[in-house]
Amino acid sequence: MSMIEILSLVSLSELMRLDMLFWVALVPLLALSILILMAQHRQFLKLKKELMLLKKAKRRAVEYDLVLKAMKLCAWHIDVQARTITYDSDYRDSLDIQTVPPNSDVEVFCSTLLPEYKEQIKKKMMELLEGRIDQVHEQYVFSSANGDRTNWGELYAIIDKRDADGKPLSVVGTSRLIDKQKKIEQDLMDALNKAEESDRLKTAFLANISHEVRTPLNAIVGFSDVLTECQDEEERAQLVTLIKENNARLLRLFDDMVNMSKLEAGGGTIKKGRFKMEELLREVIRTYRMQANEKRLGLEVDESSEDLEPYSDRQRLSQIICQYVDNAIKFTSEGGVTLGCNLQRSNLRIWVRDTGKGIASEFCGDKIFERFVKIDEFEQGTGLGLSICRSLAVTLGGKVGVESKLGKGSVFWVEVPFE
Repeated sequence: MSMIEILSLVSLSELMRLDMLFWVALVPLLALSILILMAQHRQFLKLKKELMLLKKAKRRAVEYDLVLKAMKLCAWHIDVQARTITYDSDYRDSLDIQTVPPNSDVEVFCSTLLPEYKEQIKKKMMELLEGRIDQVHEQYVFSSANGDRTNWGELYAIIDKRDADGKPLSVVGTSRLIDKQKKIEQDLMDALNKAEESDRLKTAFLANISHEVRTPLNAIVGFSDVLTECQDEEERAQLVTLIKENNARLLRLFDDMVNMSKLEAGGGTIKKGRFKMEELLREVIRTYRMQANEKRLGLEVDESSEDLEPYSDRQRLSQIICQYVDNAIKFTSEGGVTLGCNLQRSNLRIWVRDTGKGIASEFCGDKIFERFVKIDEFEQGTGLGLSICRSLAVTLGGKVGVESKLGKGSVFWVEVPFE
């Protein structure tokens, strides 16, 4: 065998050995690479899952935020150790407490509350932060940012995290404005009180109406029986007068009830026309002149009264004025009653002033014009007259009112648009 052939055999065997060594060395590298790739893939899948969870959490956070905003709830949390309350700008904007900066001390937040609520809320919050109670639910009133008004607020807070010893680490809560809710509650309470008062007044009215009907009827029947047997002309005349008075009283009672029923049914038809106020006032005076003379009271049109010609419902205005004058004469024992009218901006004001005993302050305002209200329970009447006046004025687009002081007389007025 030649030298060349020997060298060729040696080189070939060496190459085969080297090739084998290469593959032997490559296998672990390939295995390691595969393991690395598998680990990276698992890490990628883990990161992908975490990313999906993070995105989902962000979406949920956005959804929760939208829900909070839709419910007008402002979320916040308190760092118990730092005693600071943290919230976003929406909190201040929605609750109108721009004077309280973010990350404020709890004391600063409590400083916006009105004094009657401040100590109570502060006490409850301190008990919560110290872990003595688990939650706080309170309603309170606080001042707006510029201090020009107050608002109702409601907070709900609960311990979020505790340490190993059970002491609070953080507190979370929500706040919201409840002005509308409080207004609804107040309206419901007012409606309930009004309903109860109306029920009481109706009960009193039914008891009173029974008396108001029986009294004149008994008088009419009784005096009629006496009249048939009486022969003395003077006594007969007195009996006739008494019968007429009780008949008129009974008619007024029925008129009040009929008028109230008409107004409740829709008020009837308004018949407007042009007329002279002075003629209407003089007409009312003629109607009540005898009644005023019997009590030796003056009854006249005031000198300052203006000569006006409104376009309105003459009959309804006459009804209101007559009710005012009738009441004025009834409750005036000396002095007199004065009627007048003038322009108040674009309204016609008609007024009746008396020198009577006046009205206590608690009856002034709207109360005296409510149904079944009587200043003196012992006075005759149903308590419907002034309520009818108000309803009549409203149908004409106007309003009624009274100015009075106890012992100083009264001025009842009605205002309607002057056309």
